[in-house]
Amino acid sequence: MFDTLILGGGSAGCVLAARLSEDARVNVCLVEAGRDISARTMPDAIRSRYPGRAYLDTRNIWQALKARMSTVASLRRYEQARLLGGGSAINALMANRGSPSDYDEWETLGAQGWNWQTCLPYFRKLETDCDFSGSLHGNAGPLRVQRAPWARISPFVRAVLGTLAESGHPMHDDQNGPWEDGTFIGSIAVSAKGERIPTSVCYLDDAVRARSNLTIHTGDIVERILFDGKRAIGARIVRDDGTHHDMLARRVIVSAGAIHSPALLMRSGIGPADELAALGIDVRADRPGVGRNLMEHPSIAVSAFLPRGARTPFRDEHHEQAIVRFSSGLPDTVQGDMHGAILSRSGWHSVGYRLGTIFFWVNKSYSRGRVTLASKNAFDEPEVDFAMLSDARDLERLKLALRFGAGVLASPSMNAHRDVIFPSSYSPRVAAVAMPGIWNAVQRGVLSVLLDIAGPLRGALVRSVVTQGVGIDQLLGDDEAMNAFVMRNVGGTWHPSGTCRMGSSNDPHAVTDSHGAVYGVEGLYVCDASLMPSIPCANTNVPTIMIAERVADGLRGRSPDQRATSAQTLDYSP
Repeated sequence: MFDTLILGGGSAGCVLAARLSEDARVNVCLVEAGRDISARTMPDAIRSRYPGRAYLDTRNIWQALKARMSTVASLRRYEQARLLGGGSAINALMANRGSPSDYDEWETLGAQGWNWQTCLPYFRKLETDCDFSGSLHGNAGPLRVQRAPWARISPFVRAVLGTLAESGHPMHDDQNGPWEDGTFIGSIAVSAKGERIPTSVCYLDDAVRARSNLTIHTGDIVERILFDGKRAIGARIVRDDGTHHDMLARRVIVSAGAIHSPALLMRSGIGPADELAALGIDVRADRPGVGRNLMEHPSIAVSAFLPRGARTPFRDEHHEQAIVRFSSGLPDTVQGDMHGAILSRSGWHSVGYRLGTIFFWVNKSYSRGRVTLASKNAFDEPEVDFAMLSDARDLERLKLALRFGAGVLASPSMNAHRDVIFPSSYSPRVAAVAMPGIWNAVQRGVLSVLLDIAGPLRGALVRSVVTQGVGIDQLLGDDEAMNAFVMRNVGGTWHPSGTCRMGSSNDPHAVTDSHGAVYGVEGLYVCDASLMPSIPCANTNVPTIMIAERVADGLRGRSPDQRATSAQTLDYSP
């Protein structure tokens, strides 16, 4: 019998395990489906500050998970981490928070007490910012945040930043400073050695792992949550051969991410009653919001071939070196609703090294999708439909991003730093070519040589081999063609969220209260990105860690220390 059983060892689960086990009187057990990743056992692809290969290793992800991005797109593999540390072990290392208005919006949507003033102390608690101090930044947290020095910024990225400055997008110092449009050197989370620090390392360090009141189980699949009446009392762990064992606890926290957390709740009888009954699942609590409100940041990109002098001299450096934040100005949108990551290289391989990219996403998206069960079998992945661009504002803003990026790269100030410009996306075809392997390496090597020597034929080579006949000028001159391209090629940013959202008790689509407690049952909580009522204008990893820090304090009946709470009175506006 454990005091707390945490189901899922991702970014949030590791934080919960570390914080809740600080109380030596509380026995905590963390269960993770994937393998353990510690400071000593991290493979090189995960350890590297260049994160372009970690998510390509199928041992690190749920191999059978697929998702539909838009109504015209086919199912495609959707990379979600399956290892201790979760997304923080395979993501792009970006450490940003989003807009203060994101968190004020959560309170407006029914998450009582969640607003910028109450979230800021937890953003400060989780970080040690190596570049900035003061009231907006932490200096003693587990997550070490820094920015790449200017000397390591690639010539291509420098040129893009200069071009953007000329066109009215000035450079600011701190991406996590006052919320304003402009460009920034990206904030990333790395160790003092410059290596990745997933939450399984920076929160579950050797000292934490040595606690006698903390147990970590990896390689365990949770079939369902166990109940005594309406009270959660543990979980059933199932093996590949169908055998199982039960783990009992006084409190259960589901922390399996925005896709697998709602799936686990539904397998346990919590969700839309009619759909669960149709699958032969006994209904424990009729909560129609479970699996709904699925959010992502829809993405599209503009890339360019880089002459040798524009390529990065530091192949092992983090690739997402700078970002541009801008406002679309469309009706019913917010300030800073667009994000462009300025990439020094577009892939880990030889072709990617020759390409620079501005990878755009809609920072504040309004389309909503859904996660549903395919069956009650724990080994069957849920059905995931993001319904991206179902809100017309999201489609129009991705089209705007293509025009924005093409204009920047076509600027005369970029002439020496790029050659052919073309539209791009992280498509299944791109993902397949990026996979390690001898045949892929041969194809990439041949294409790299051809790109280098093609000269005036390079544009034709890109259109025939890379974009399969689609040119940027064609899209810019034909709105219908651009519509079709964006709808067909829209991707995500691996930021699923919102599927067990917090809200008020009288909201039928809310799944938990503002503490993460699941409505309709007792002793059961959710804590991960699925709690988000709306998606923040940020990479979601740091906001997820913030949520876990705050939920952990709530479960322990604590609040931030006095020094942190003094930050609640700060004005974060420009």
